[in-house]
Amino acid sequence: MPQQATTGLPAYQALADHHLQARTWQMRDLFSAPGNRFAAFSVEAAGLLLDYSKNRIDATTMRLLAQLLREAGVEARRDAMFGGQRINDTEQRAVLHTALRAPRGRPLVVDGQDVNAEVHAVLDRVCAFAGRVRSGNWTGRSGKPVTDIVNIGIGGSDLGPEMVCKALRGFADPRLRLHFVANVDGHDLDAVLSRLQADSTLFVIASKTFTTRETMMNAQSARAWFLRQGGREDELARHFVAVSTNSAAVRAFGIDTDNMFPFWDWVGGRYSVWSAIGLPVALAVGPERFREFLAGAHAMDEHFRSTPLERNMPAILAALGIWYRNFFGSASLSIAPYHQDLSQFAAYLQQLEMESNGKRVRADGSDVDLATCPVVWGDVGTNGQHAYFQLLHQGTDLIPVDFIAALRPSHALPGHHEALLANCFAQAEAFMLGKTAEEVREEMRAQNLPEDRIAALLPHRTFPGNRPSNMILMDALTPASLGALIALYEHKVFVQGVAWGVNSFDQWGVELGKVLASTLEREIGGEPRPQAHDASTSALIERARQALRTT
Repeated sequence: MPQQATTGLPAYQALADHHLQARTWQMRDLFSAPGNRFAAFSVEAAGLLLDYSKNRIDATTMRLLAQLLREAGVEARRDAMFGGQRINDTEQRAVLHTALRAPRGRPLVVDGQDVNAEVHAVLDRVCAFAGRVRSGNWTGRSGKPVTDIVNIGIGGSDLGPEMVCKALRGFADPRLRLHFVANVDGHDLDAVLSRLQADSTLFVIASKTFTTRETMMNAQSARAWFLRQGGREDELARHFVAVSTNSAAVRAFGIDTDNMFPFWDWVGGRYSVWSAIGLPVALAVGPERFREFLAGAHAMDEHFRSTPLERNMPAILAALGIWYRNFFGSASLSIAPYHQDLSQFAAYLQQLEMESNGKRVRADGSDVDLATCPVVWGDVGTNGQHAYFQLLHQGTDLIPVDFIAALRPSHALPGHHEALLANCFAQAEAFMLGKTAEEVREEMRAQNLPEDRIAALLPHRTFPGNRPSNMILMDALTPASLGALIALYEHKVFVQGVAWGVNSFDQWGVELGKVLASTLEREIGGEPRPQAHDASTSALIERARQALRTT
């Protein structure tokens, strides 16, 4: 049965009518109205605070957005996901990353298997192995304990573990250095290997099938490097472990399958950091902290699963994104974490959001009838303030911003955190308030500037304001709060996918370039009869062949 078009839902039509009025609102005026706007438009869950008062909304907006989510079937789809139904329609798979962080002893039977029992069996193995490495009981071929860990993966097998390890730097074992290699560009692996000693290095090869082209090319090069450094093939098992389900390929590589950590088809790559893919995280911060990370995500799961949409943090964040994407025409979303340890968070969200909801076809195969995922981008504050915030303040596009901050630092440097938070809060306020022409004029008159100079500068120093933002606060960046933050965005993406009618859990668009690349790789390498290509591609191949022949 064809899905109901999103734009045909009664709530969508009501929102379209409501937007005709809302587009004229000024947030200055909304804040000056009677009542406590912060209290009305903020919510707390799982150790996080979401202040969404600096948005172009009122109570009617939020009521209609919640109605839209209900009419789109978000609640029923949410229950189906948590219940283990195969909501990944195109791949006929359940979607159970939430099961990876559920407490032990909560049975969930999928295809005759208790998922909870399987998850905790693997988690116990991951934690036990991490404990051996961290204690120094796991040693390399010459008896040295591990000092460097290299995770070789790509996509979700790289972005998640790397982001989390960097975010939780303050909780990591200082004796262990974590490295991440994803790019098939040999410069990436070469730069890492040049800093390592083979006898004290552990490689984690993360590939479910153990056939991922980029990952296995890097893995084979790392293997060859180890052997060139004096290692023997029968010593590979002391320096290589796998996160995979292909035991035959793992064994052929030289890895002991006792040190192969599996995960399941119902774990999508960009949702997999909670699984054995998170082994580098457990190695870095230890089993106890890794379990705290899972518990933080589970706390957000419980909130999302049981809280009415009107007070449901992921649903609210998703609804606001829909409001700006589909009614204001905002084509991008900026992520601004005011915490240096979250330097990879925007990159992580790029995959999570754009690979999930960057779709033009609905789950039933029909074309979508409205814009879907915006472009997600950003950097840590205050760096962004001195780079692209100019565009956010005075550019021609309306670009919502998600500010993220921790109230307490994990360092002891005096004055820094006060300055950081001041910048974060000030930017959010400035986006909302702007600066009127009259305010600018009075400011320049107070500086005794001549009237002709004031007139010339006035348009350049005026800020339109009325730029929306969310503020997400946590007490401190900890394993639990980071887990809750990631789960918040996971569920936001899920809600938006349901509202837009797309399947957030497949990624067919990733495959086309890979297929073409396999052919071009052979041709660039010297295949004598290249396939027919367009004129541009053919010329580029020939340029590459000539260059490589002279290397």
